[in-house]
Amino acid sequence: MSRDLGRLLRPRSIAVLGSGWAANVIEQCRKMGFEGPVWPVHPTKAEIGGLRAYPSVADLPEAPDATFIGVNRYASIDVVADLAARGAGGAICFASGWTEAGEPELQSRLVAAAGNMPILGPNCYGVINYLDGALLWPDQHGGRRVERGVALLSQSSNIVINLTMQARGLPVAYVACLGNAAQIGLAELAGALLADDRVTAIGMYVEGIDDAPAFAALAEAARAAGKGIVCVKSGKTEASRTAAASHTASLAGGGAASSAFLRQAGVAEVDTLSELLETLKIFHVHGPKIGSRICSCSCSGGEAGLVADLAAPFGHVFEPPTDDQRRRLGDILGPIVTIANPLDYHTFIWGDGPRTEAVFSTMLEGYDAGIYVIDPPRPDRCDPSSFQPALDAIVAAGRITGKPAFPVASLPENFDEGRAIAMIEAGVAPLMGLETALGALKAAMTPACAPGWRPLAAVAPREARMLDEAEGKRLLQVAGVAIPKGVLGRTLDEVRQKAEGLRPPLALKGLGFAHKTEAGAVRLGLATLDGQAEMPGAQGYLAEEMVTGTVAEILLGLRRDPVYGVTLTLGLGGVTAEIMADTVTLVLPAGREEILAAMRGLRLWPLLDGYRGRARADMEAVADIAVGLGALMTARPELEEIEINPILVRETGAVAVDALIREAF
Repeated sequence: MSRDLGRLLRPRSIAVLGSGWAANVIEQCRKMGFEGPVWPVHPTKAEIGGLRAYPSVADLPEAPDATFIGVNRYASIDVVADLAARGAGGAICFASGWTEAGEPELQSRLVAAAGNMPILGPNCYGVINYLDGALLWPDQHGGRRVERGVALLSQSSNIVINLTMQARGLPVAYVACLGNAAQIGLAELAGALLADDRVTAIGMYVEGIDDAPAFAALAEAARAAGKGIVCVKSGKTEASRTAAASHTASLAGGGAASSAFLRQAGVAEVDTLSELLETLKIFHVHGPKIGSRICSCSCSGGEAGLVADLAAPFGHVFEPPTDDQRRRLGDILGPIVTIANPLDYHTFIWGDGPRTEAVFSTMLEGYDAGIYVIDPPRPDRCDPSSFQPALDAIVAAGRITGKPAFPVASLPENFDEGRAIAMIEAGVAPLMGLETALGALKAAMTPACAPGWRPLAAVAPREARMLDEAEGKRLLQVAGVAIPKGVLGRTLDEVRQKAEGLRPPLALKGLGFAHKTEAGAVRLGLATLDGQAEMPGAQGYLAEEMVTGTVAEILLGLRRDPVYGVTLTLGLGGVTAEIMADTVTLVLPAGREEILAAMRGLRLWPLLDGYRGRARADMEAVADIAVGLGALMTARPELEEIEINPILVRETGAVAVDALIREAF
């Protein structure tokens, strides 16, 4: 259901319930200069916070646009019902003790009482609107009134309070908490915030995504409106939701699926709150369209070297200047300066505004964006005026080239808040902390999602049975996946008789094991099956011709995810798959070229691609297998998981030599 959250987020009148909490909300509205009426409601008190109190919701002068409910959970249900009946615009339900405390029925009663009236929470701190000075917020915060800015949305109230205390110059338009999200979910609230034309981007602290297709749709709409989304996703180091019966379960657990989803949805993901704030600065000033070719300028060789070292883990590549740039920069800087990227322009031009401007703009014109390392001296003990020509030159370089020019302080405290605010208002985003800046730039380069991309529908976890390898390989064959020639038998003697037509070397496997190697249920390189001993616990046997001409072993796994639909994991396989842990994860649907592009991001990709004269593995064949099995998972919703480990890849073609498949029952 789509609800109008406009009255709740941009109220002209506010009601507050509770005693101490209500007084806090009144105080915060007064400090922020809210111009509309604030109506306390209390059954016995005549006034709260210096304002007349009304005995009940029914006694208010009119239906309030927004209400902060600071009473206990049982009373909250009655108040919500009264507000809904009165035609109120929405409410913040502050009280805790609902589903998070083992009381889901109580939370359901709250939602039922609200009907169509929007409510945030319960267990929710509230909303701050810095644009209009309207606060439904019972605590201190560090924000200020702004005319436009970014929104901060969090599933943790304390973290978003901390974010408001930033002194980085970032203009914040809204702060909003979800609490238990009993009625209003993540995508719906984010969409309502982004619908305000004064909001330029949104940053989120996300513990869980409740509706992945809706979130993907939100991200696509935000991009179309020129507004970026950046997330810190928590919980990435938690154990997988299920016991790891497969390599895929352990390798694709934790944050792999959520990171894949955010990336494919075109959402920038960062690991730290500092990166969140700096990425939001970039989006606020320039939108989510930062190109990947960057240059760096600094007046110190040490800084240039540090930039290069710190940039490498983020994947930034500094392409050299063109011959024309070298010539023109050399004319300005003289023969002593080595023209390179990162550029150490020395201090020969320090204080010379026109020459500095010429160097900065000439360097920037050949790239998508530029970083300019500059740490103005602290104004309380030093005179920073000599740095102004360089700062002005950065602003001018951005204006002349039409490219983003970022002043970057190597330490975050070396840009004071007043200077940062002034530069943002001048259309330049100063970034605090060199390593943080490089991470934020990488995040801001996240490409948009494919038009219309949505994850497959998710299903709740189900009981499932594991097919034996023979059953699994028959299913793979139906999907067009090549498997070795082999024979199946209930006993070792039966397999031995059937295997006479197989060409050695042979592989003998016991059926009924999730991990055959660990169970001692696989024997390789056999010239004959004669003399082979029984395998304790085997539920049958499979003998196959061994695949020759192998260039690489690849793991391929698909599994249902309760949030993101179906995930695809690819990487270096074999018995050392988990030790190598060199995998990539995608969320389906994903096409052949997207799969190939993802595999090129593997650390050991060069070994698959003909490194130093090695044979090149036919990874196109692996991508084709992935596409085919993705179609199989889509067509057969009872399939829970398909893992092939390994796929033996030749120079031409690929063969699945093991299969672990689970299906729901």
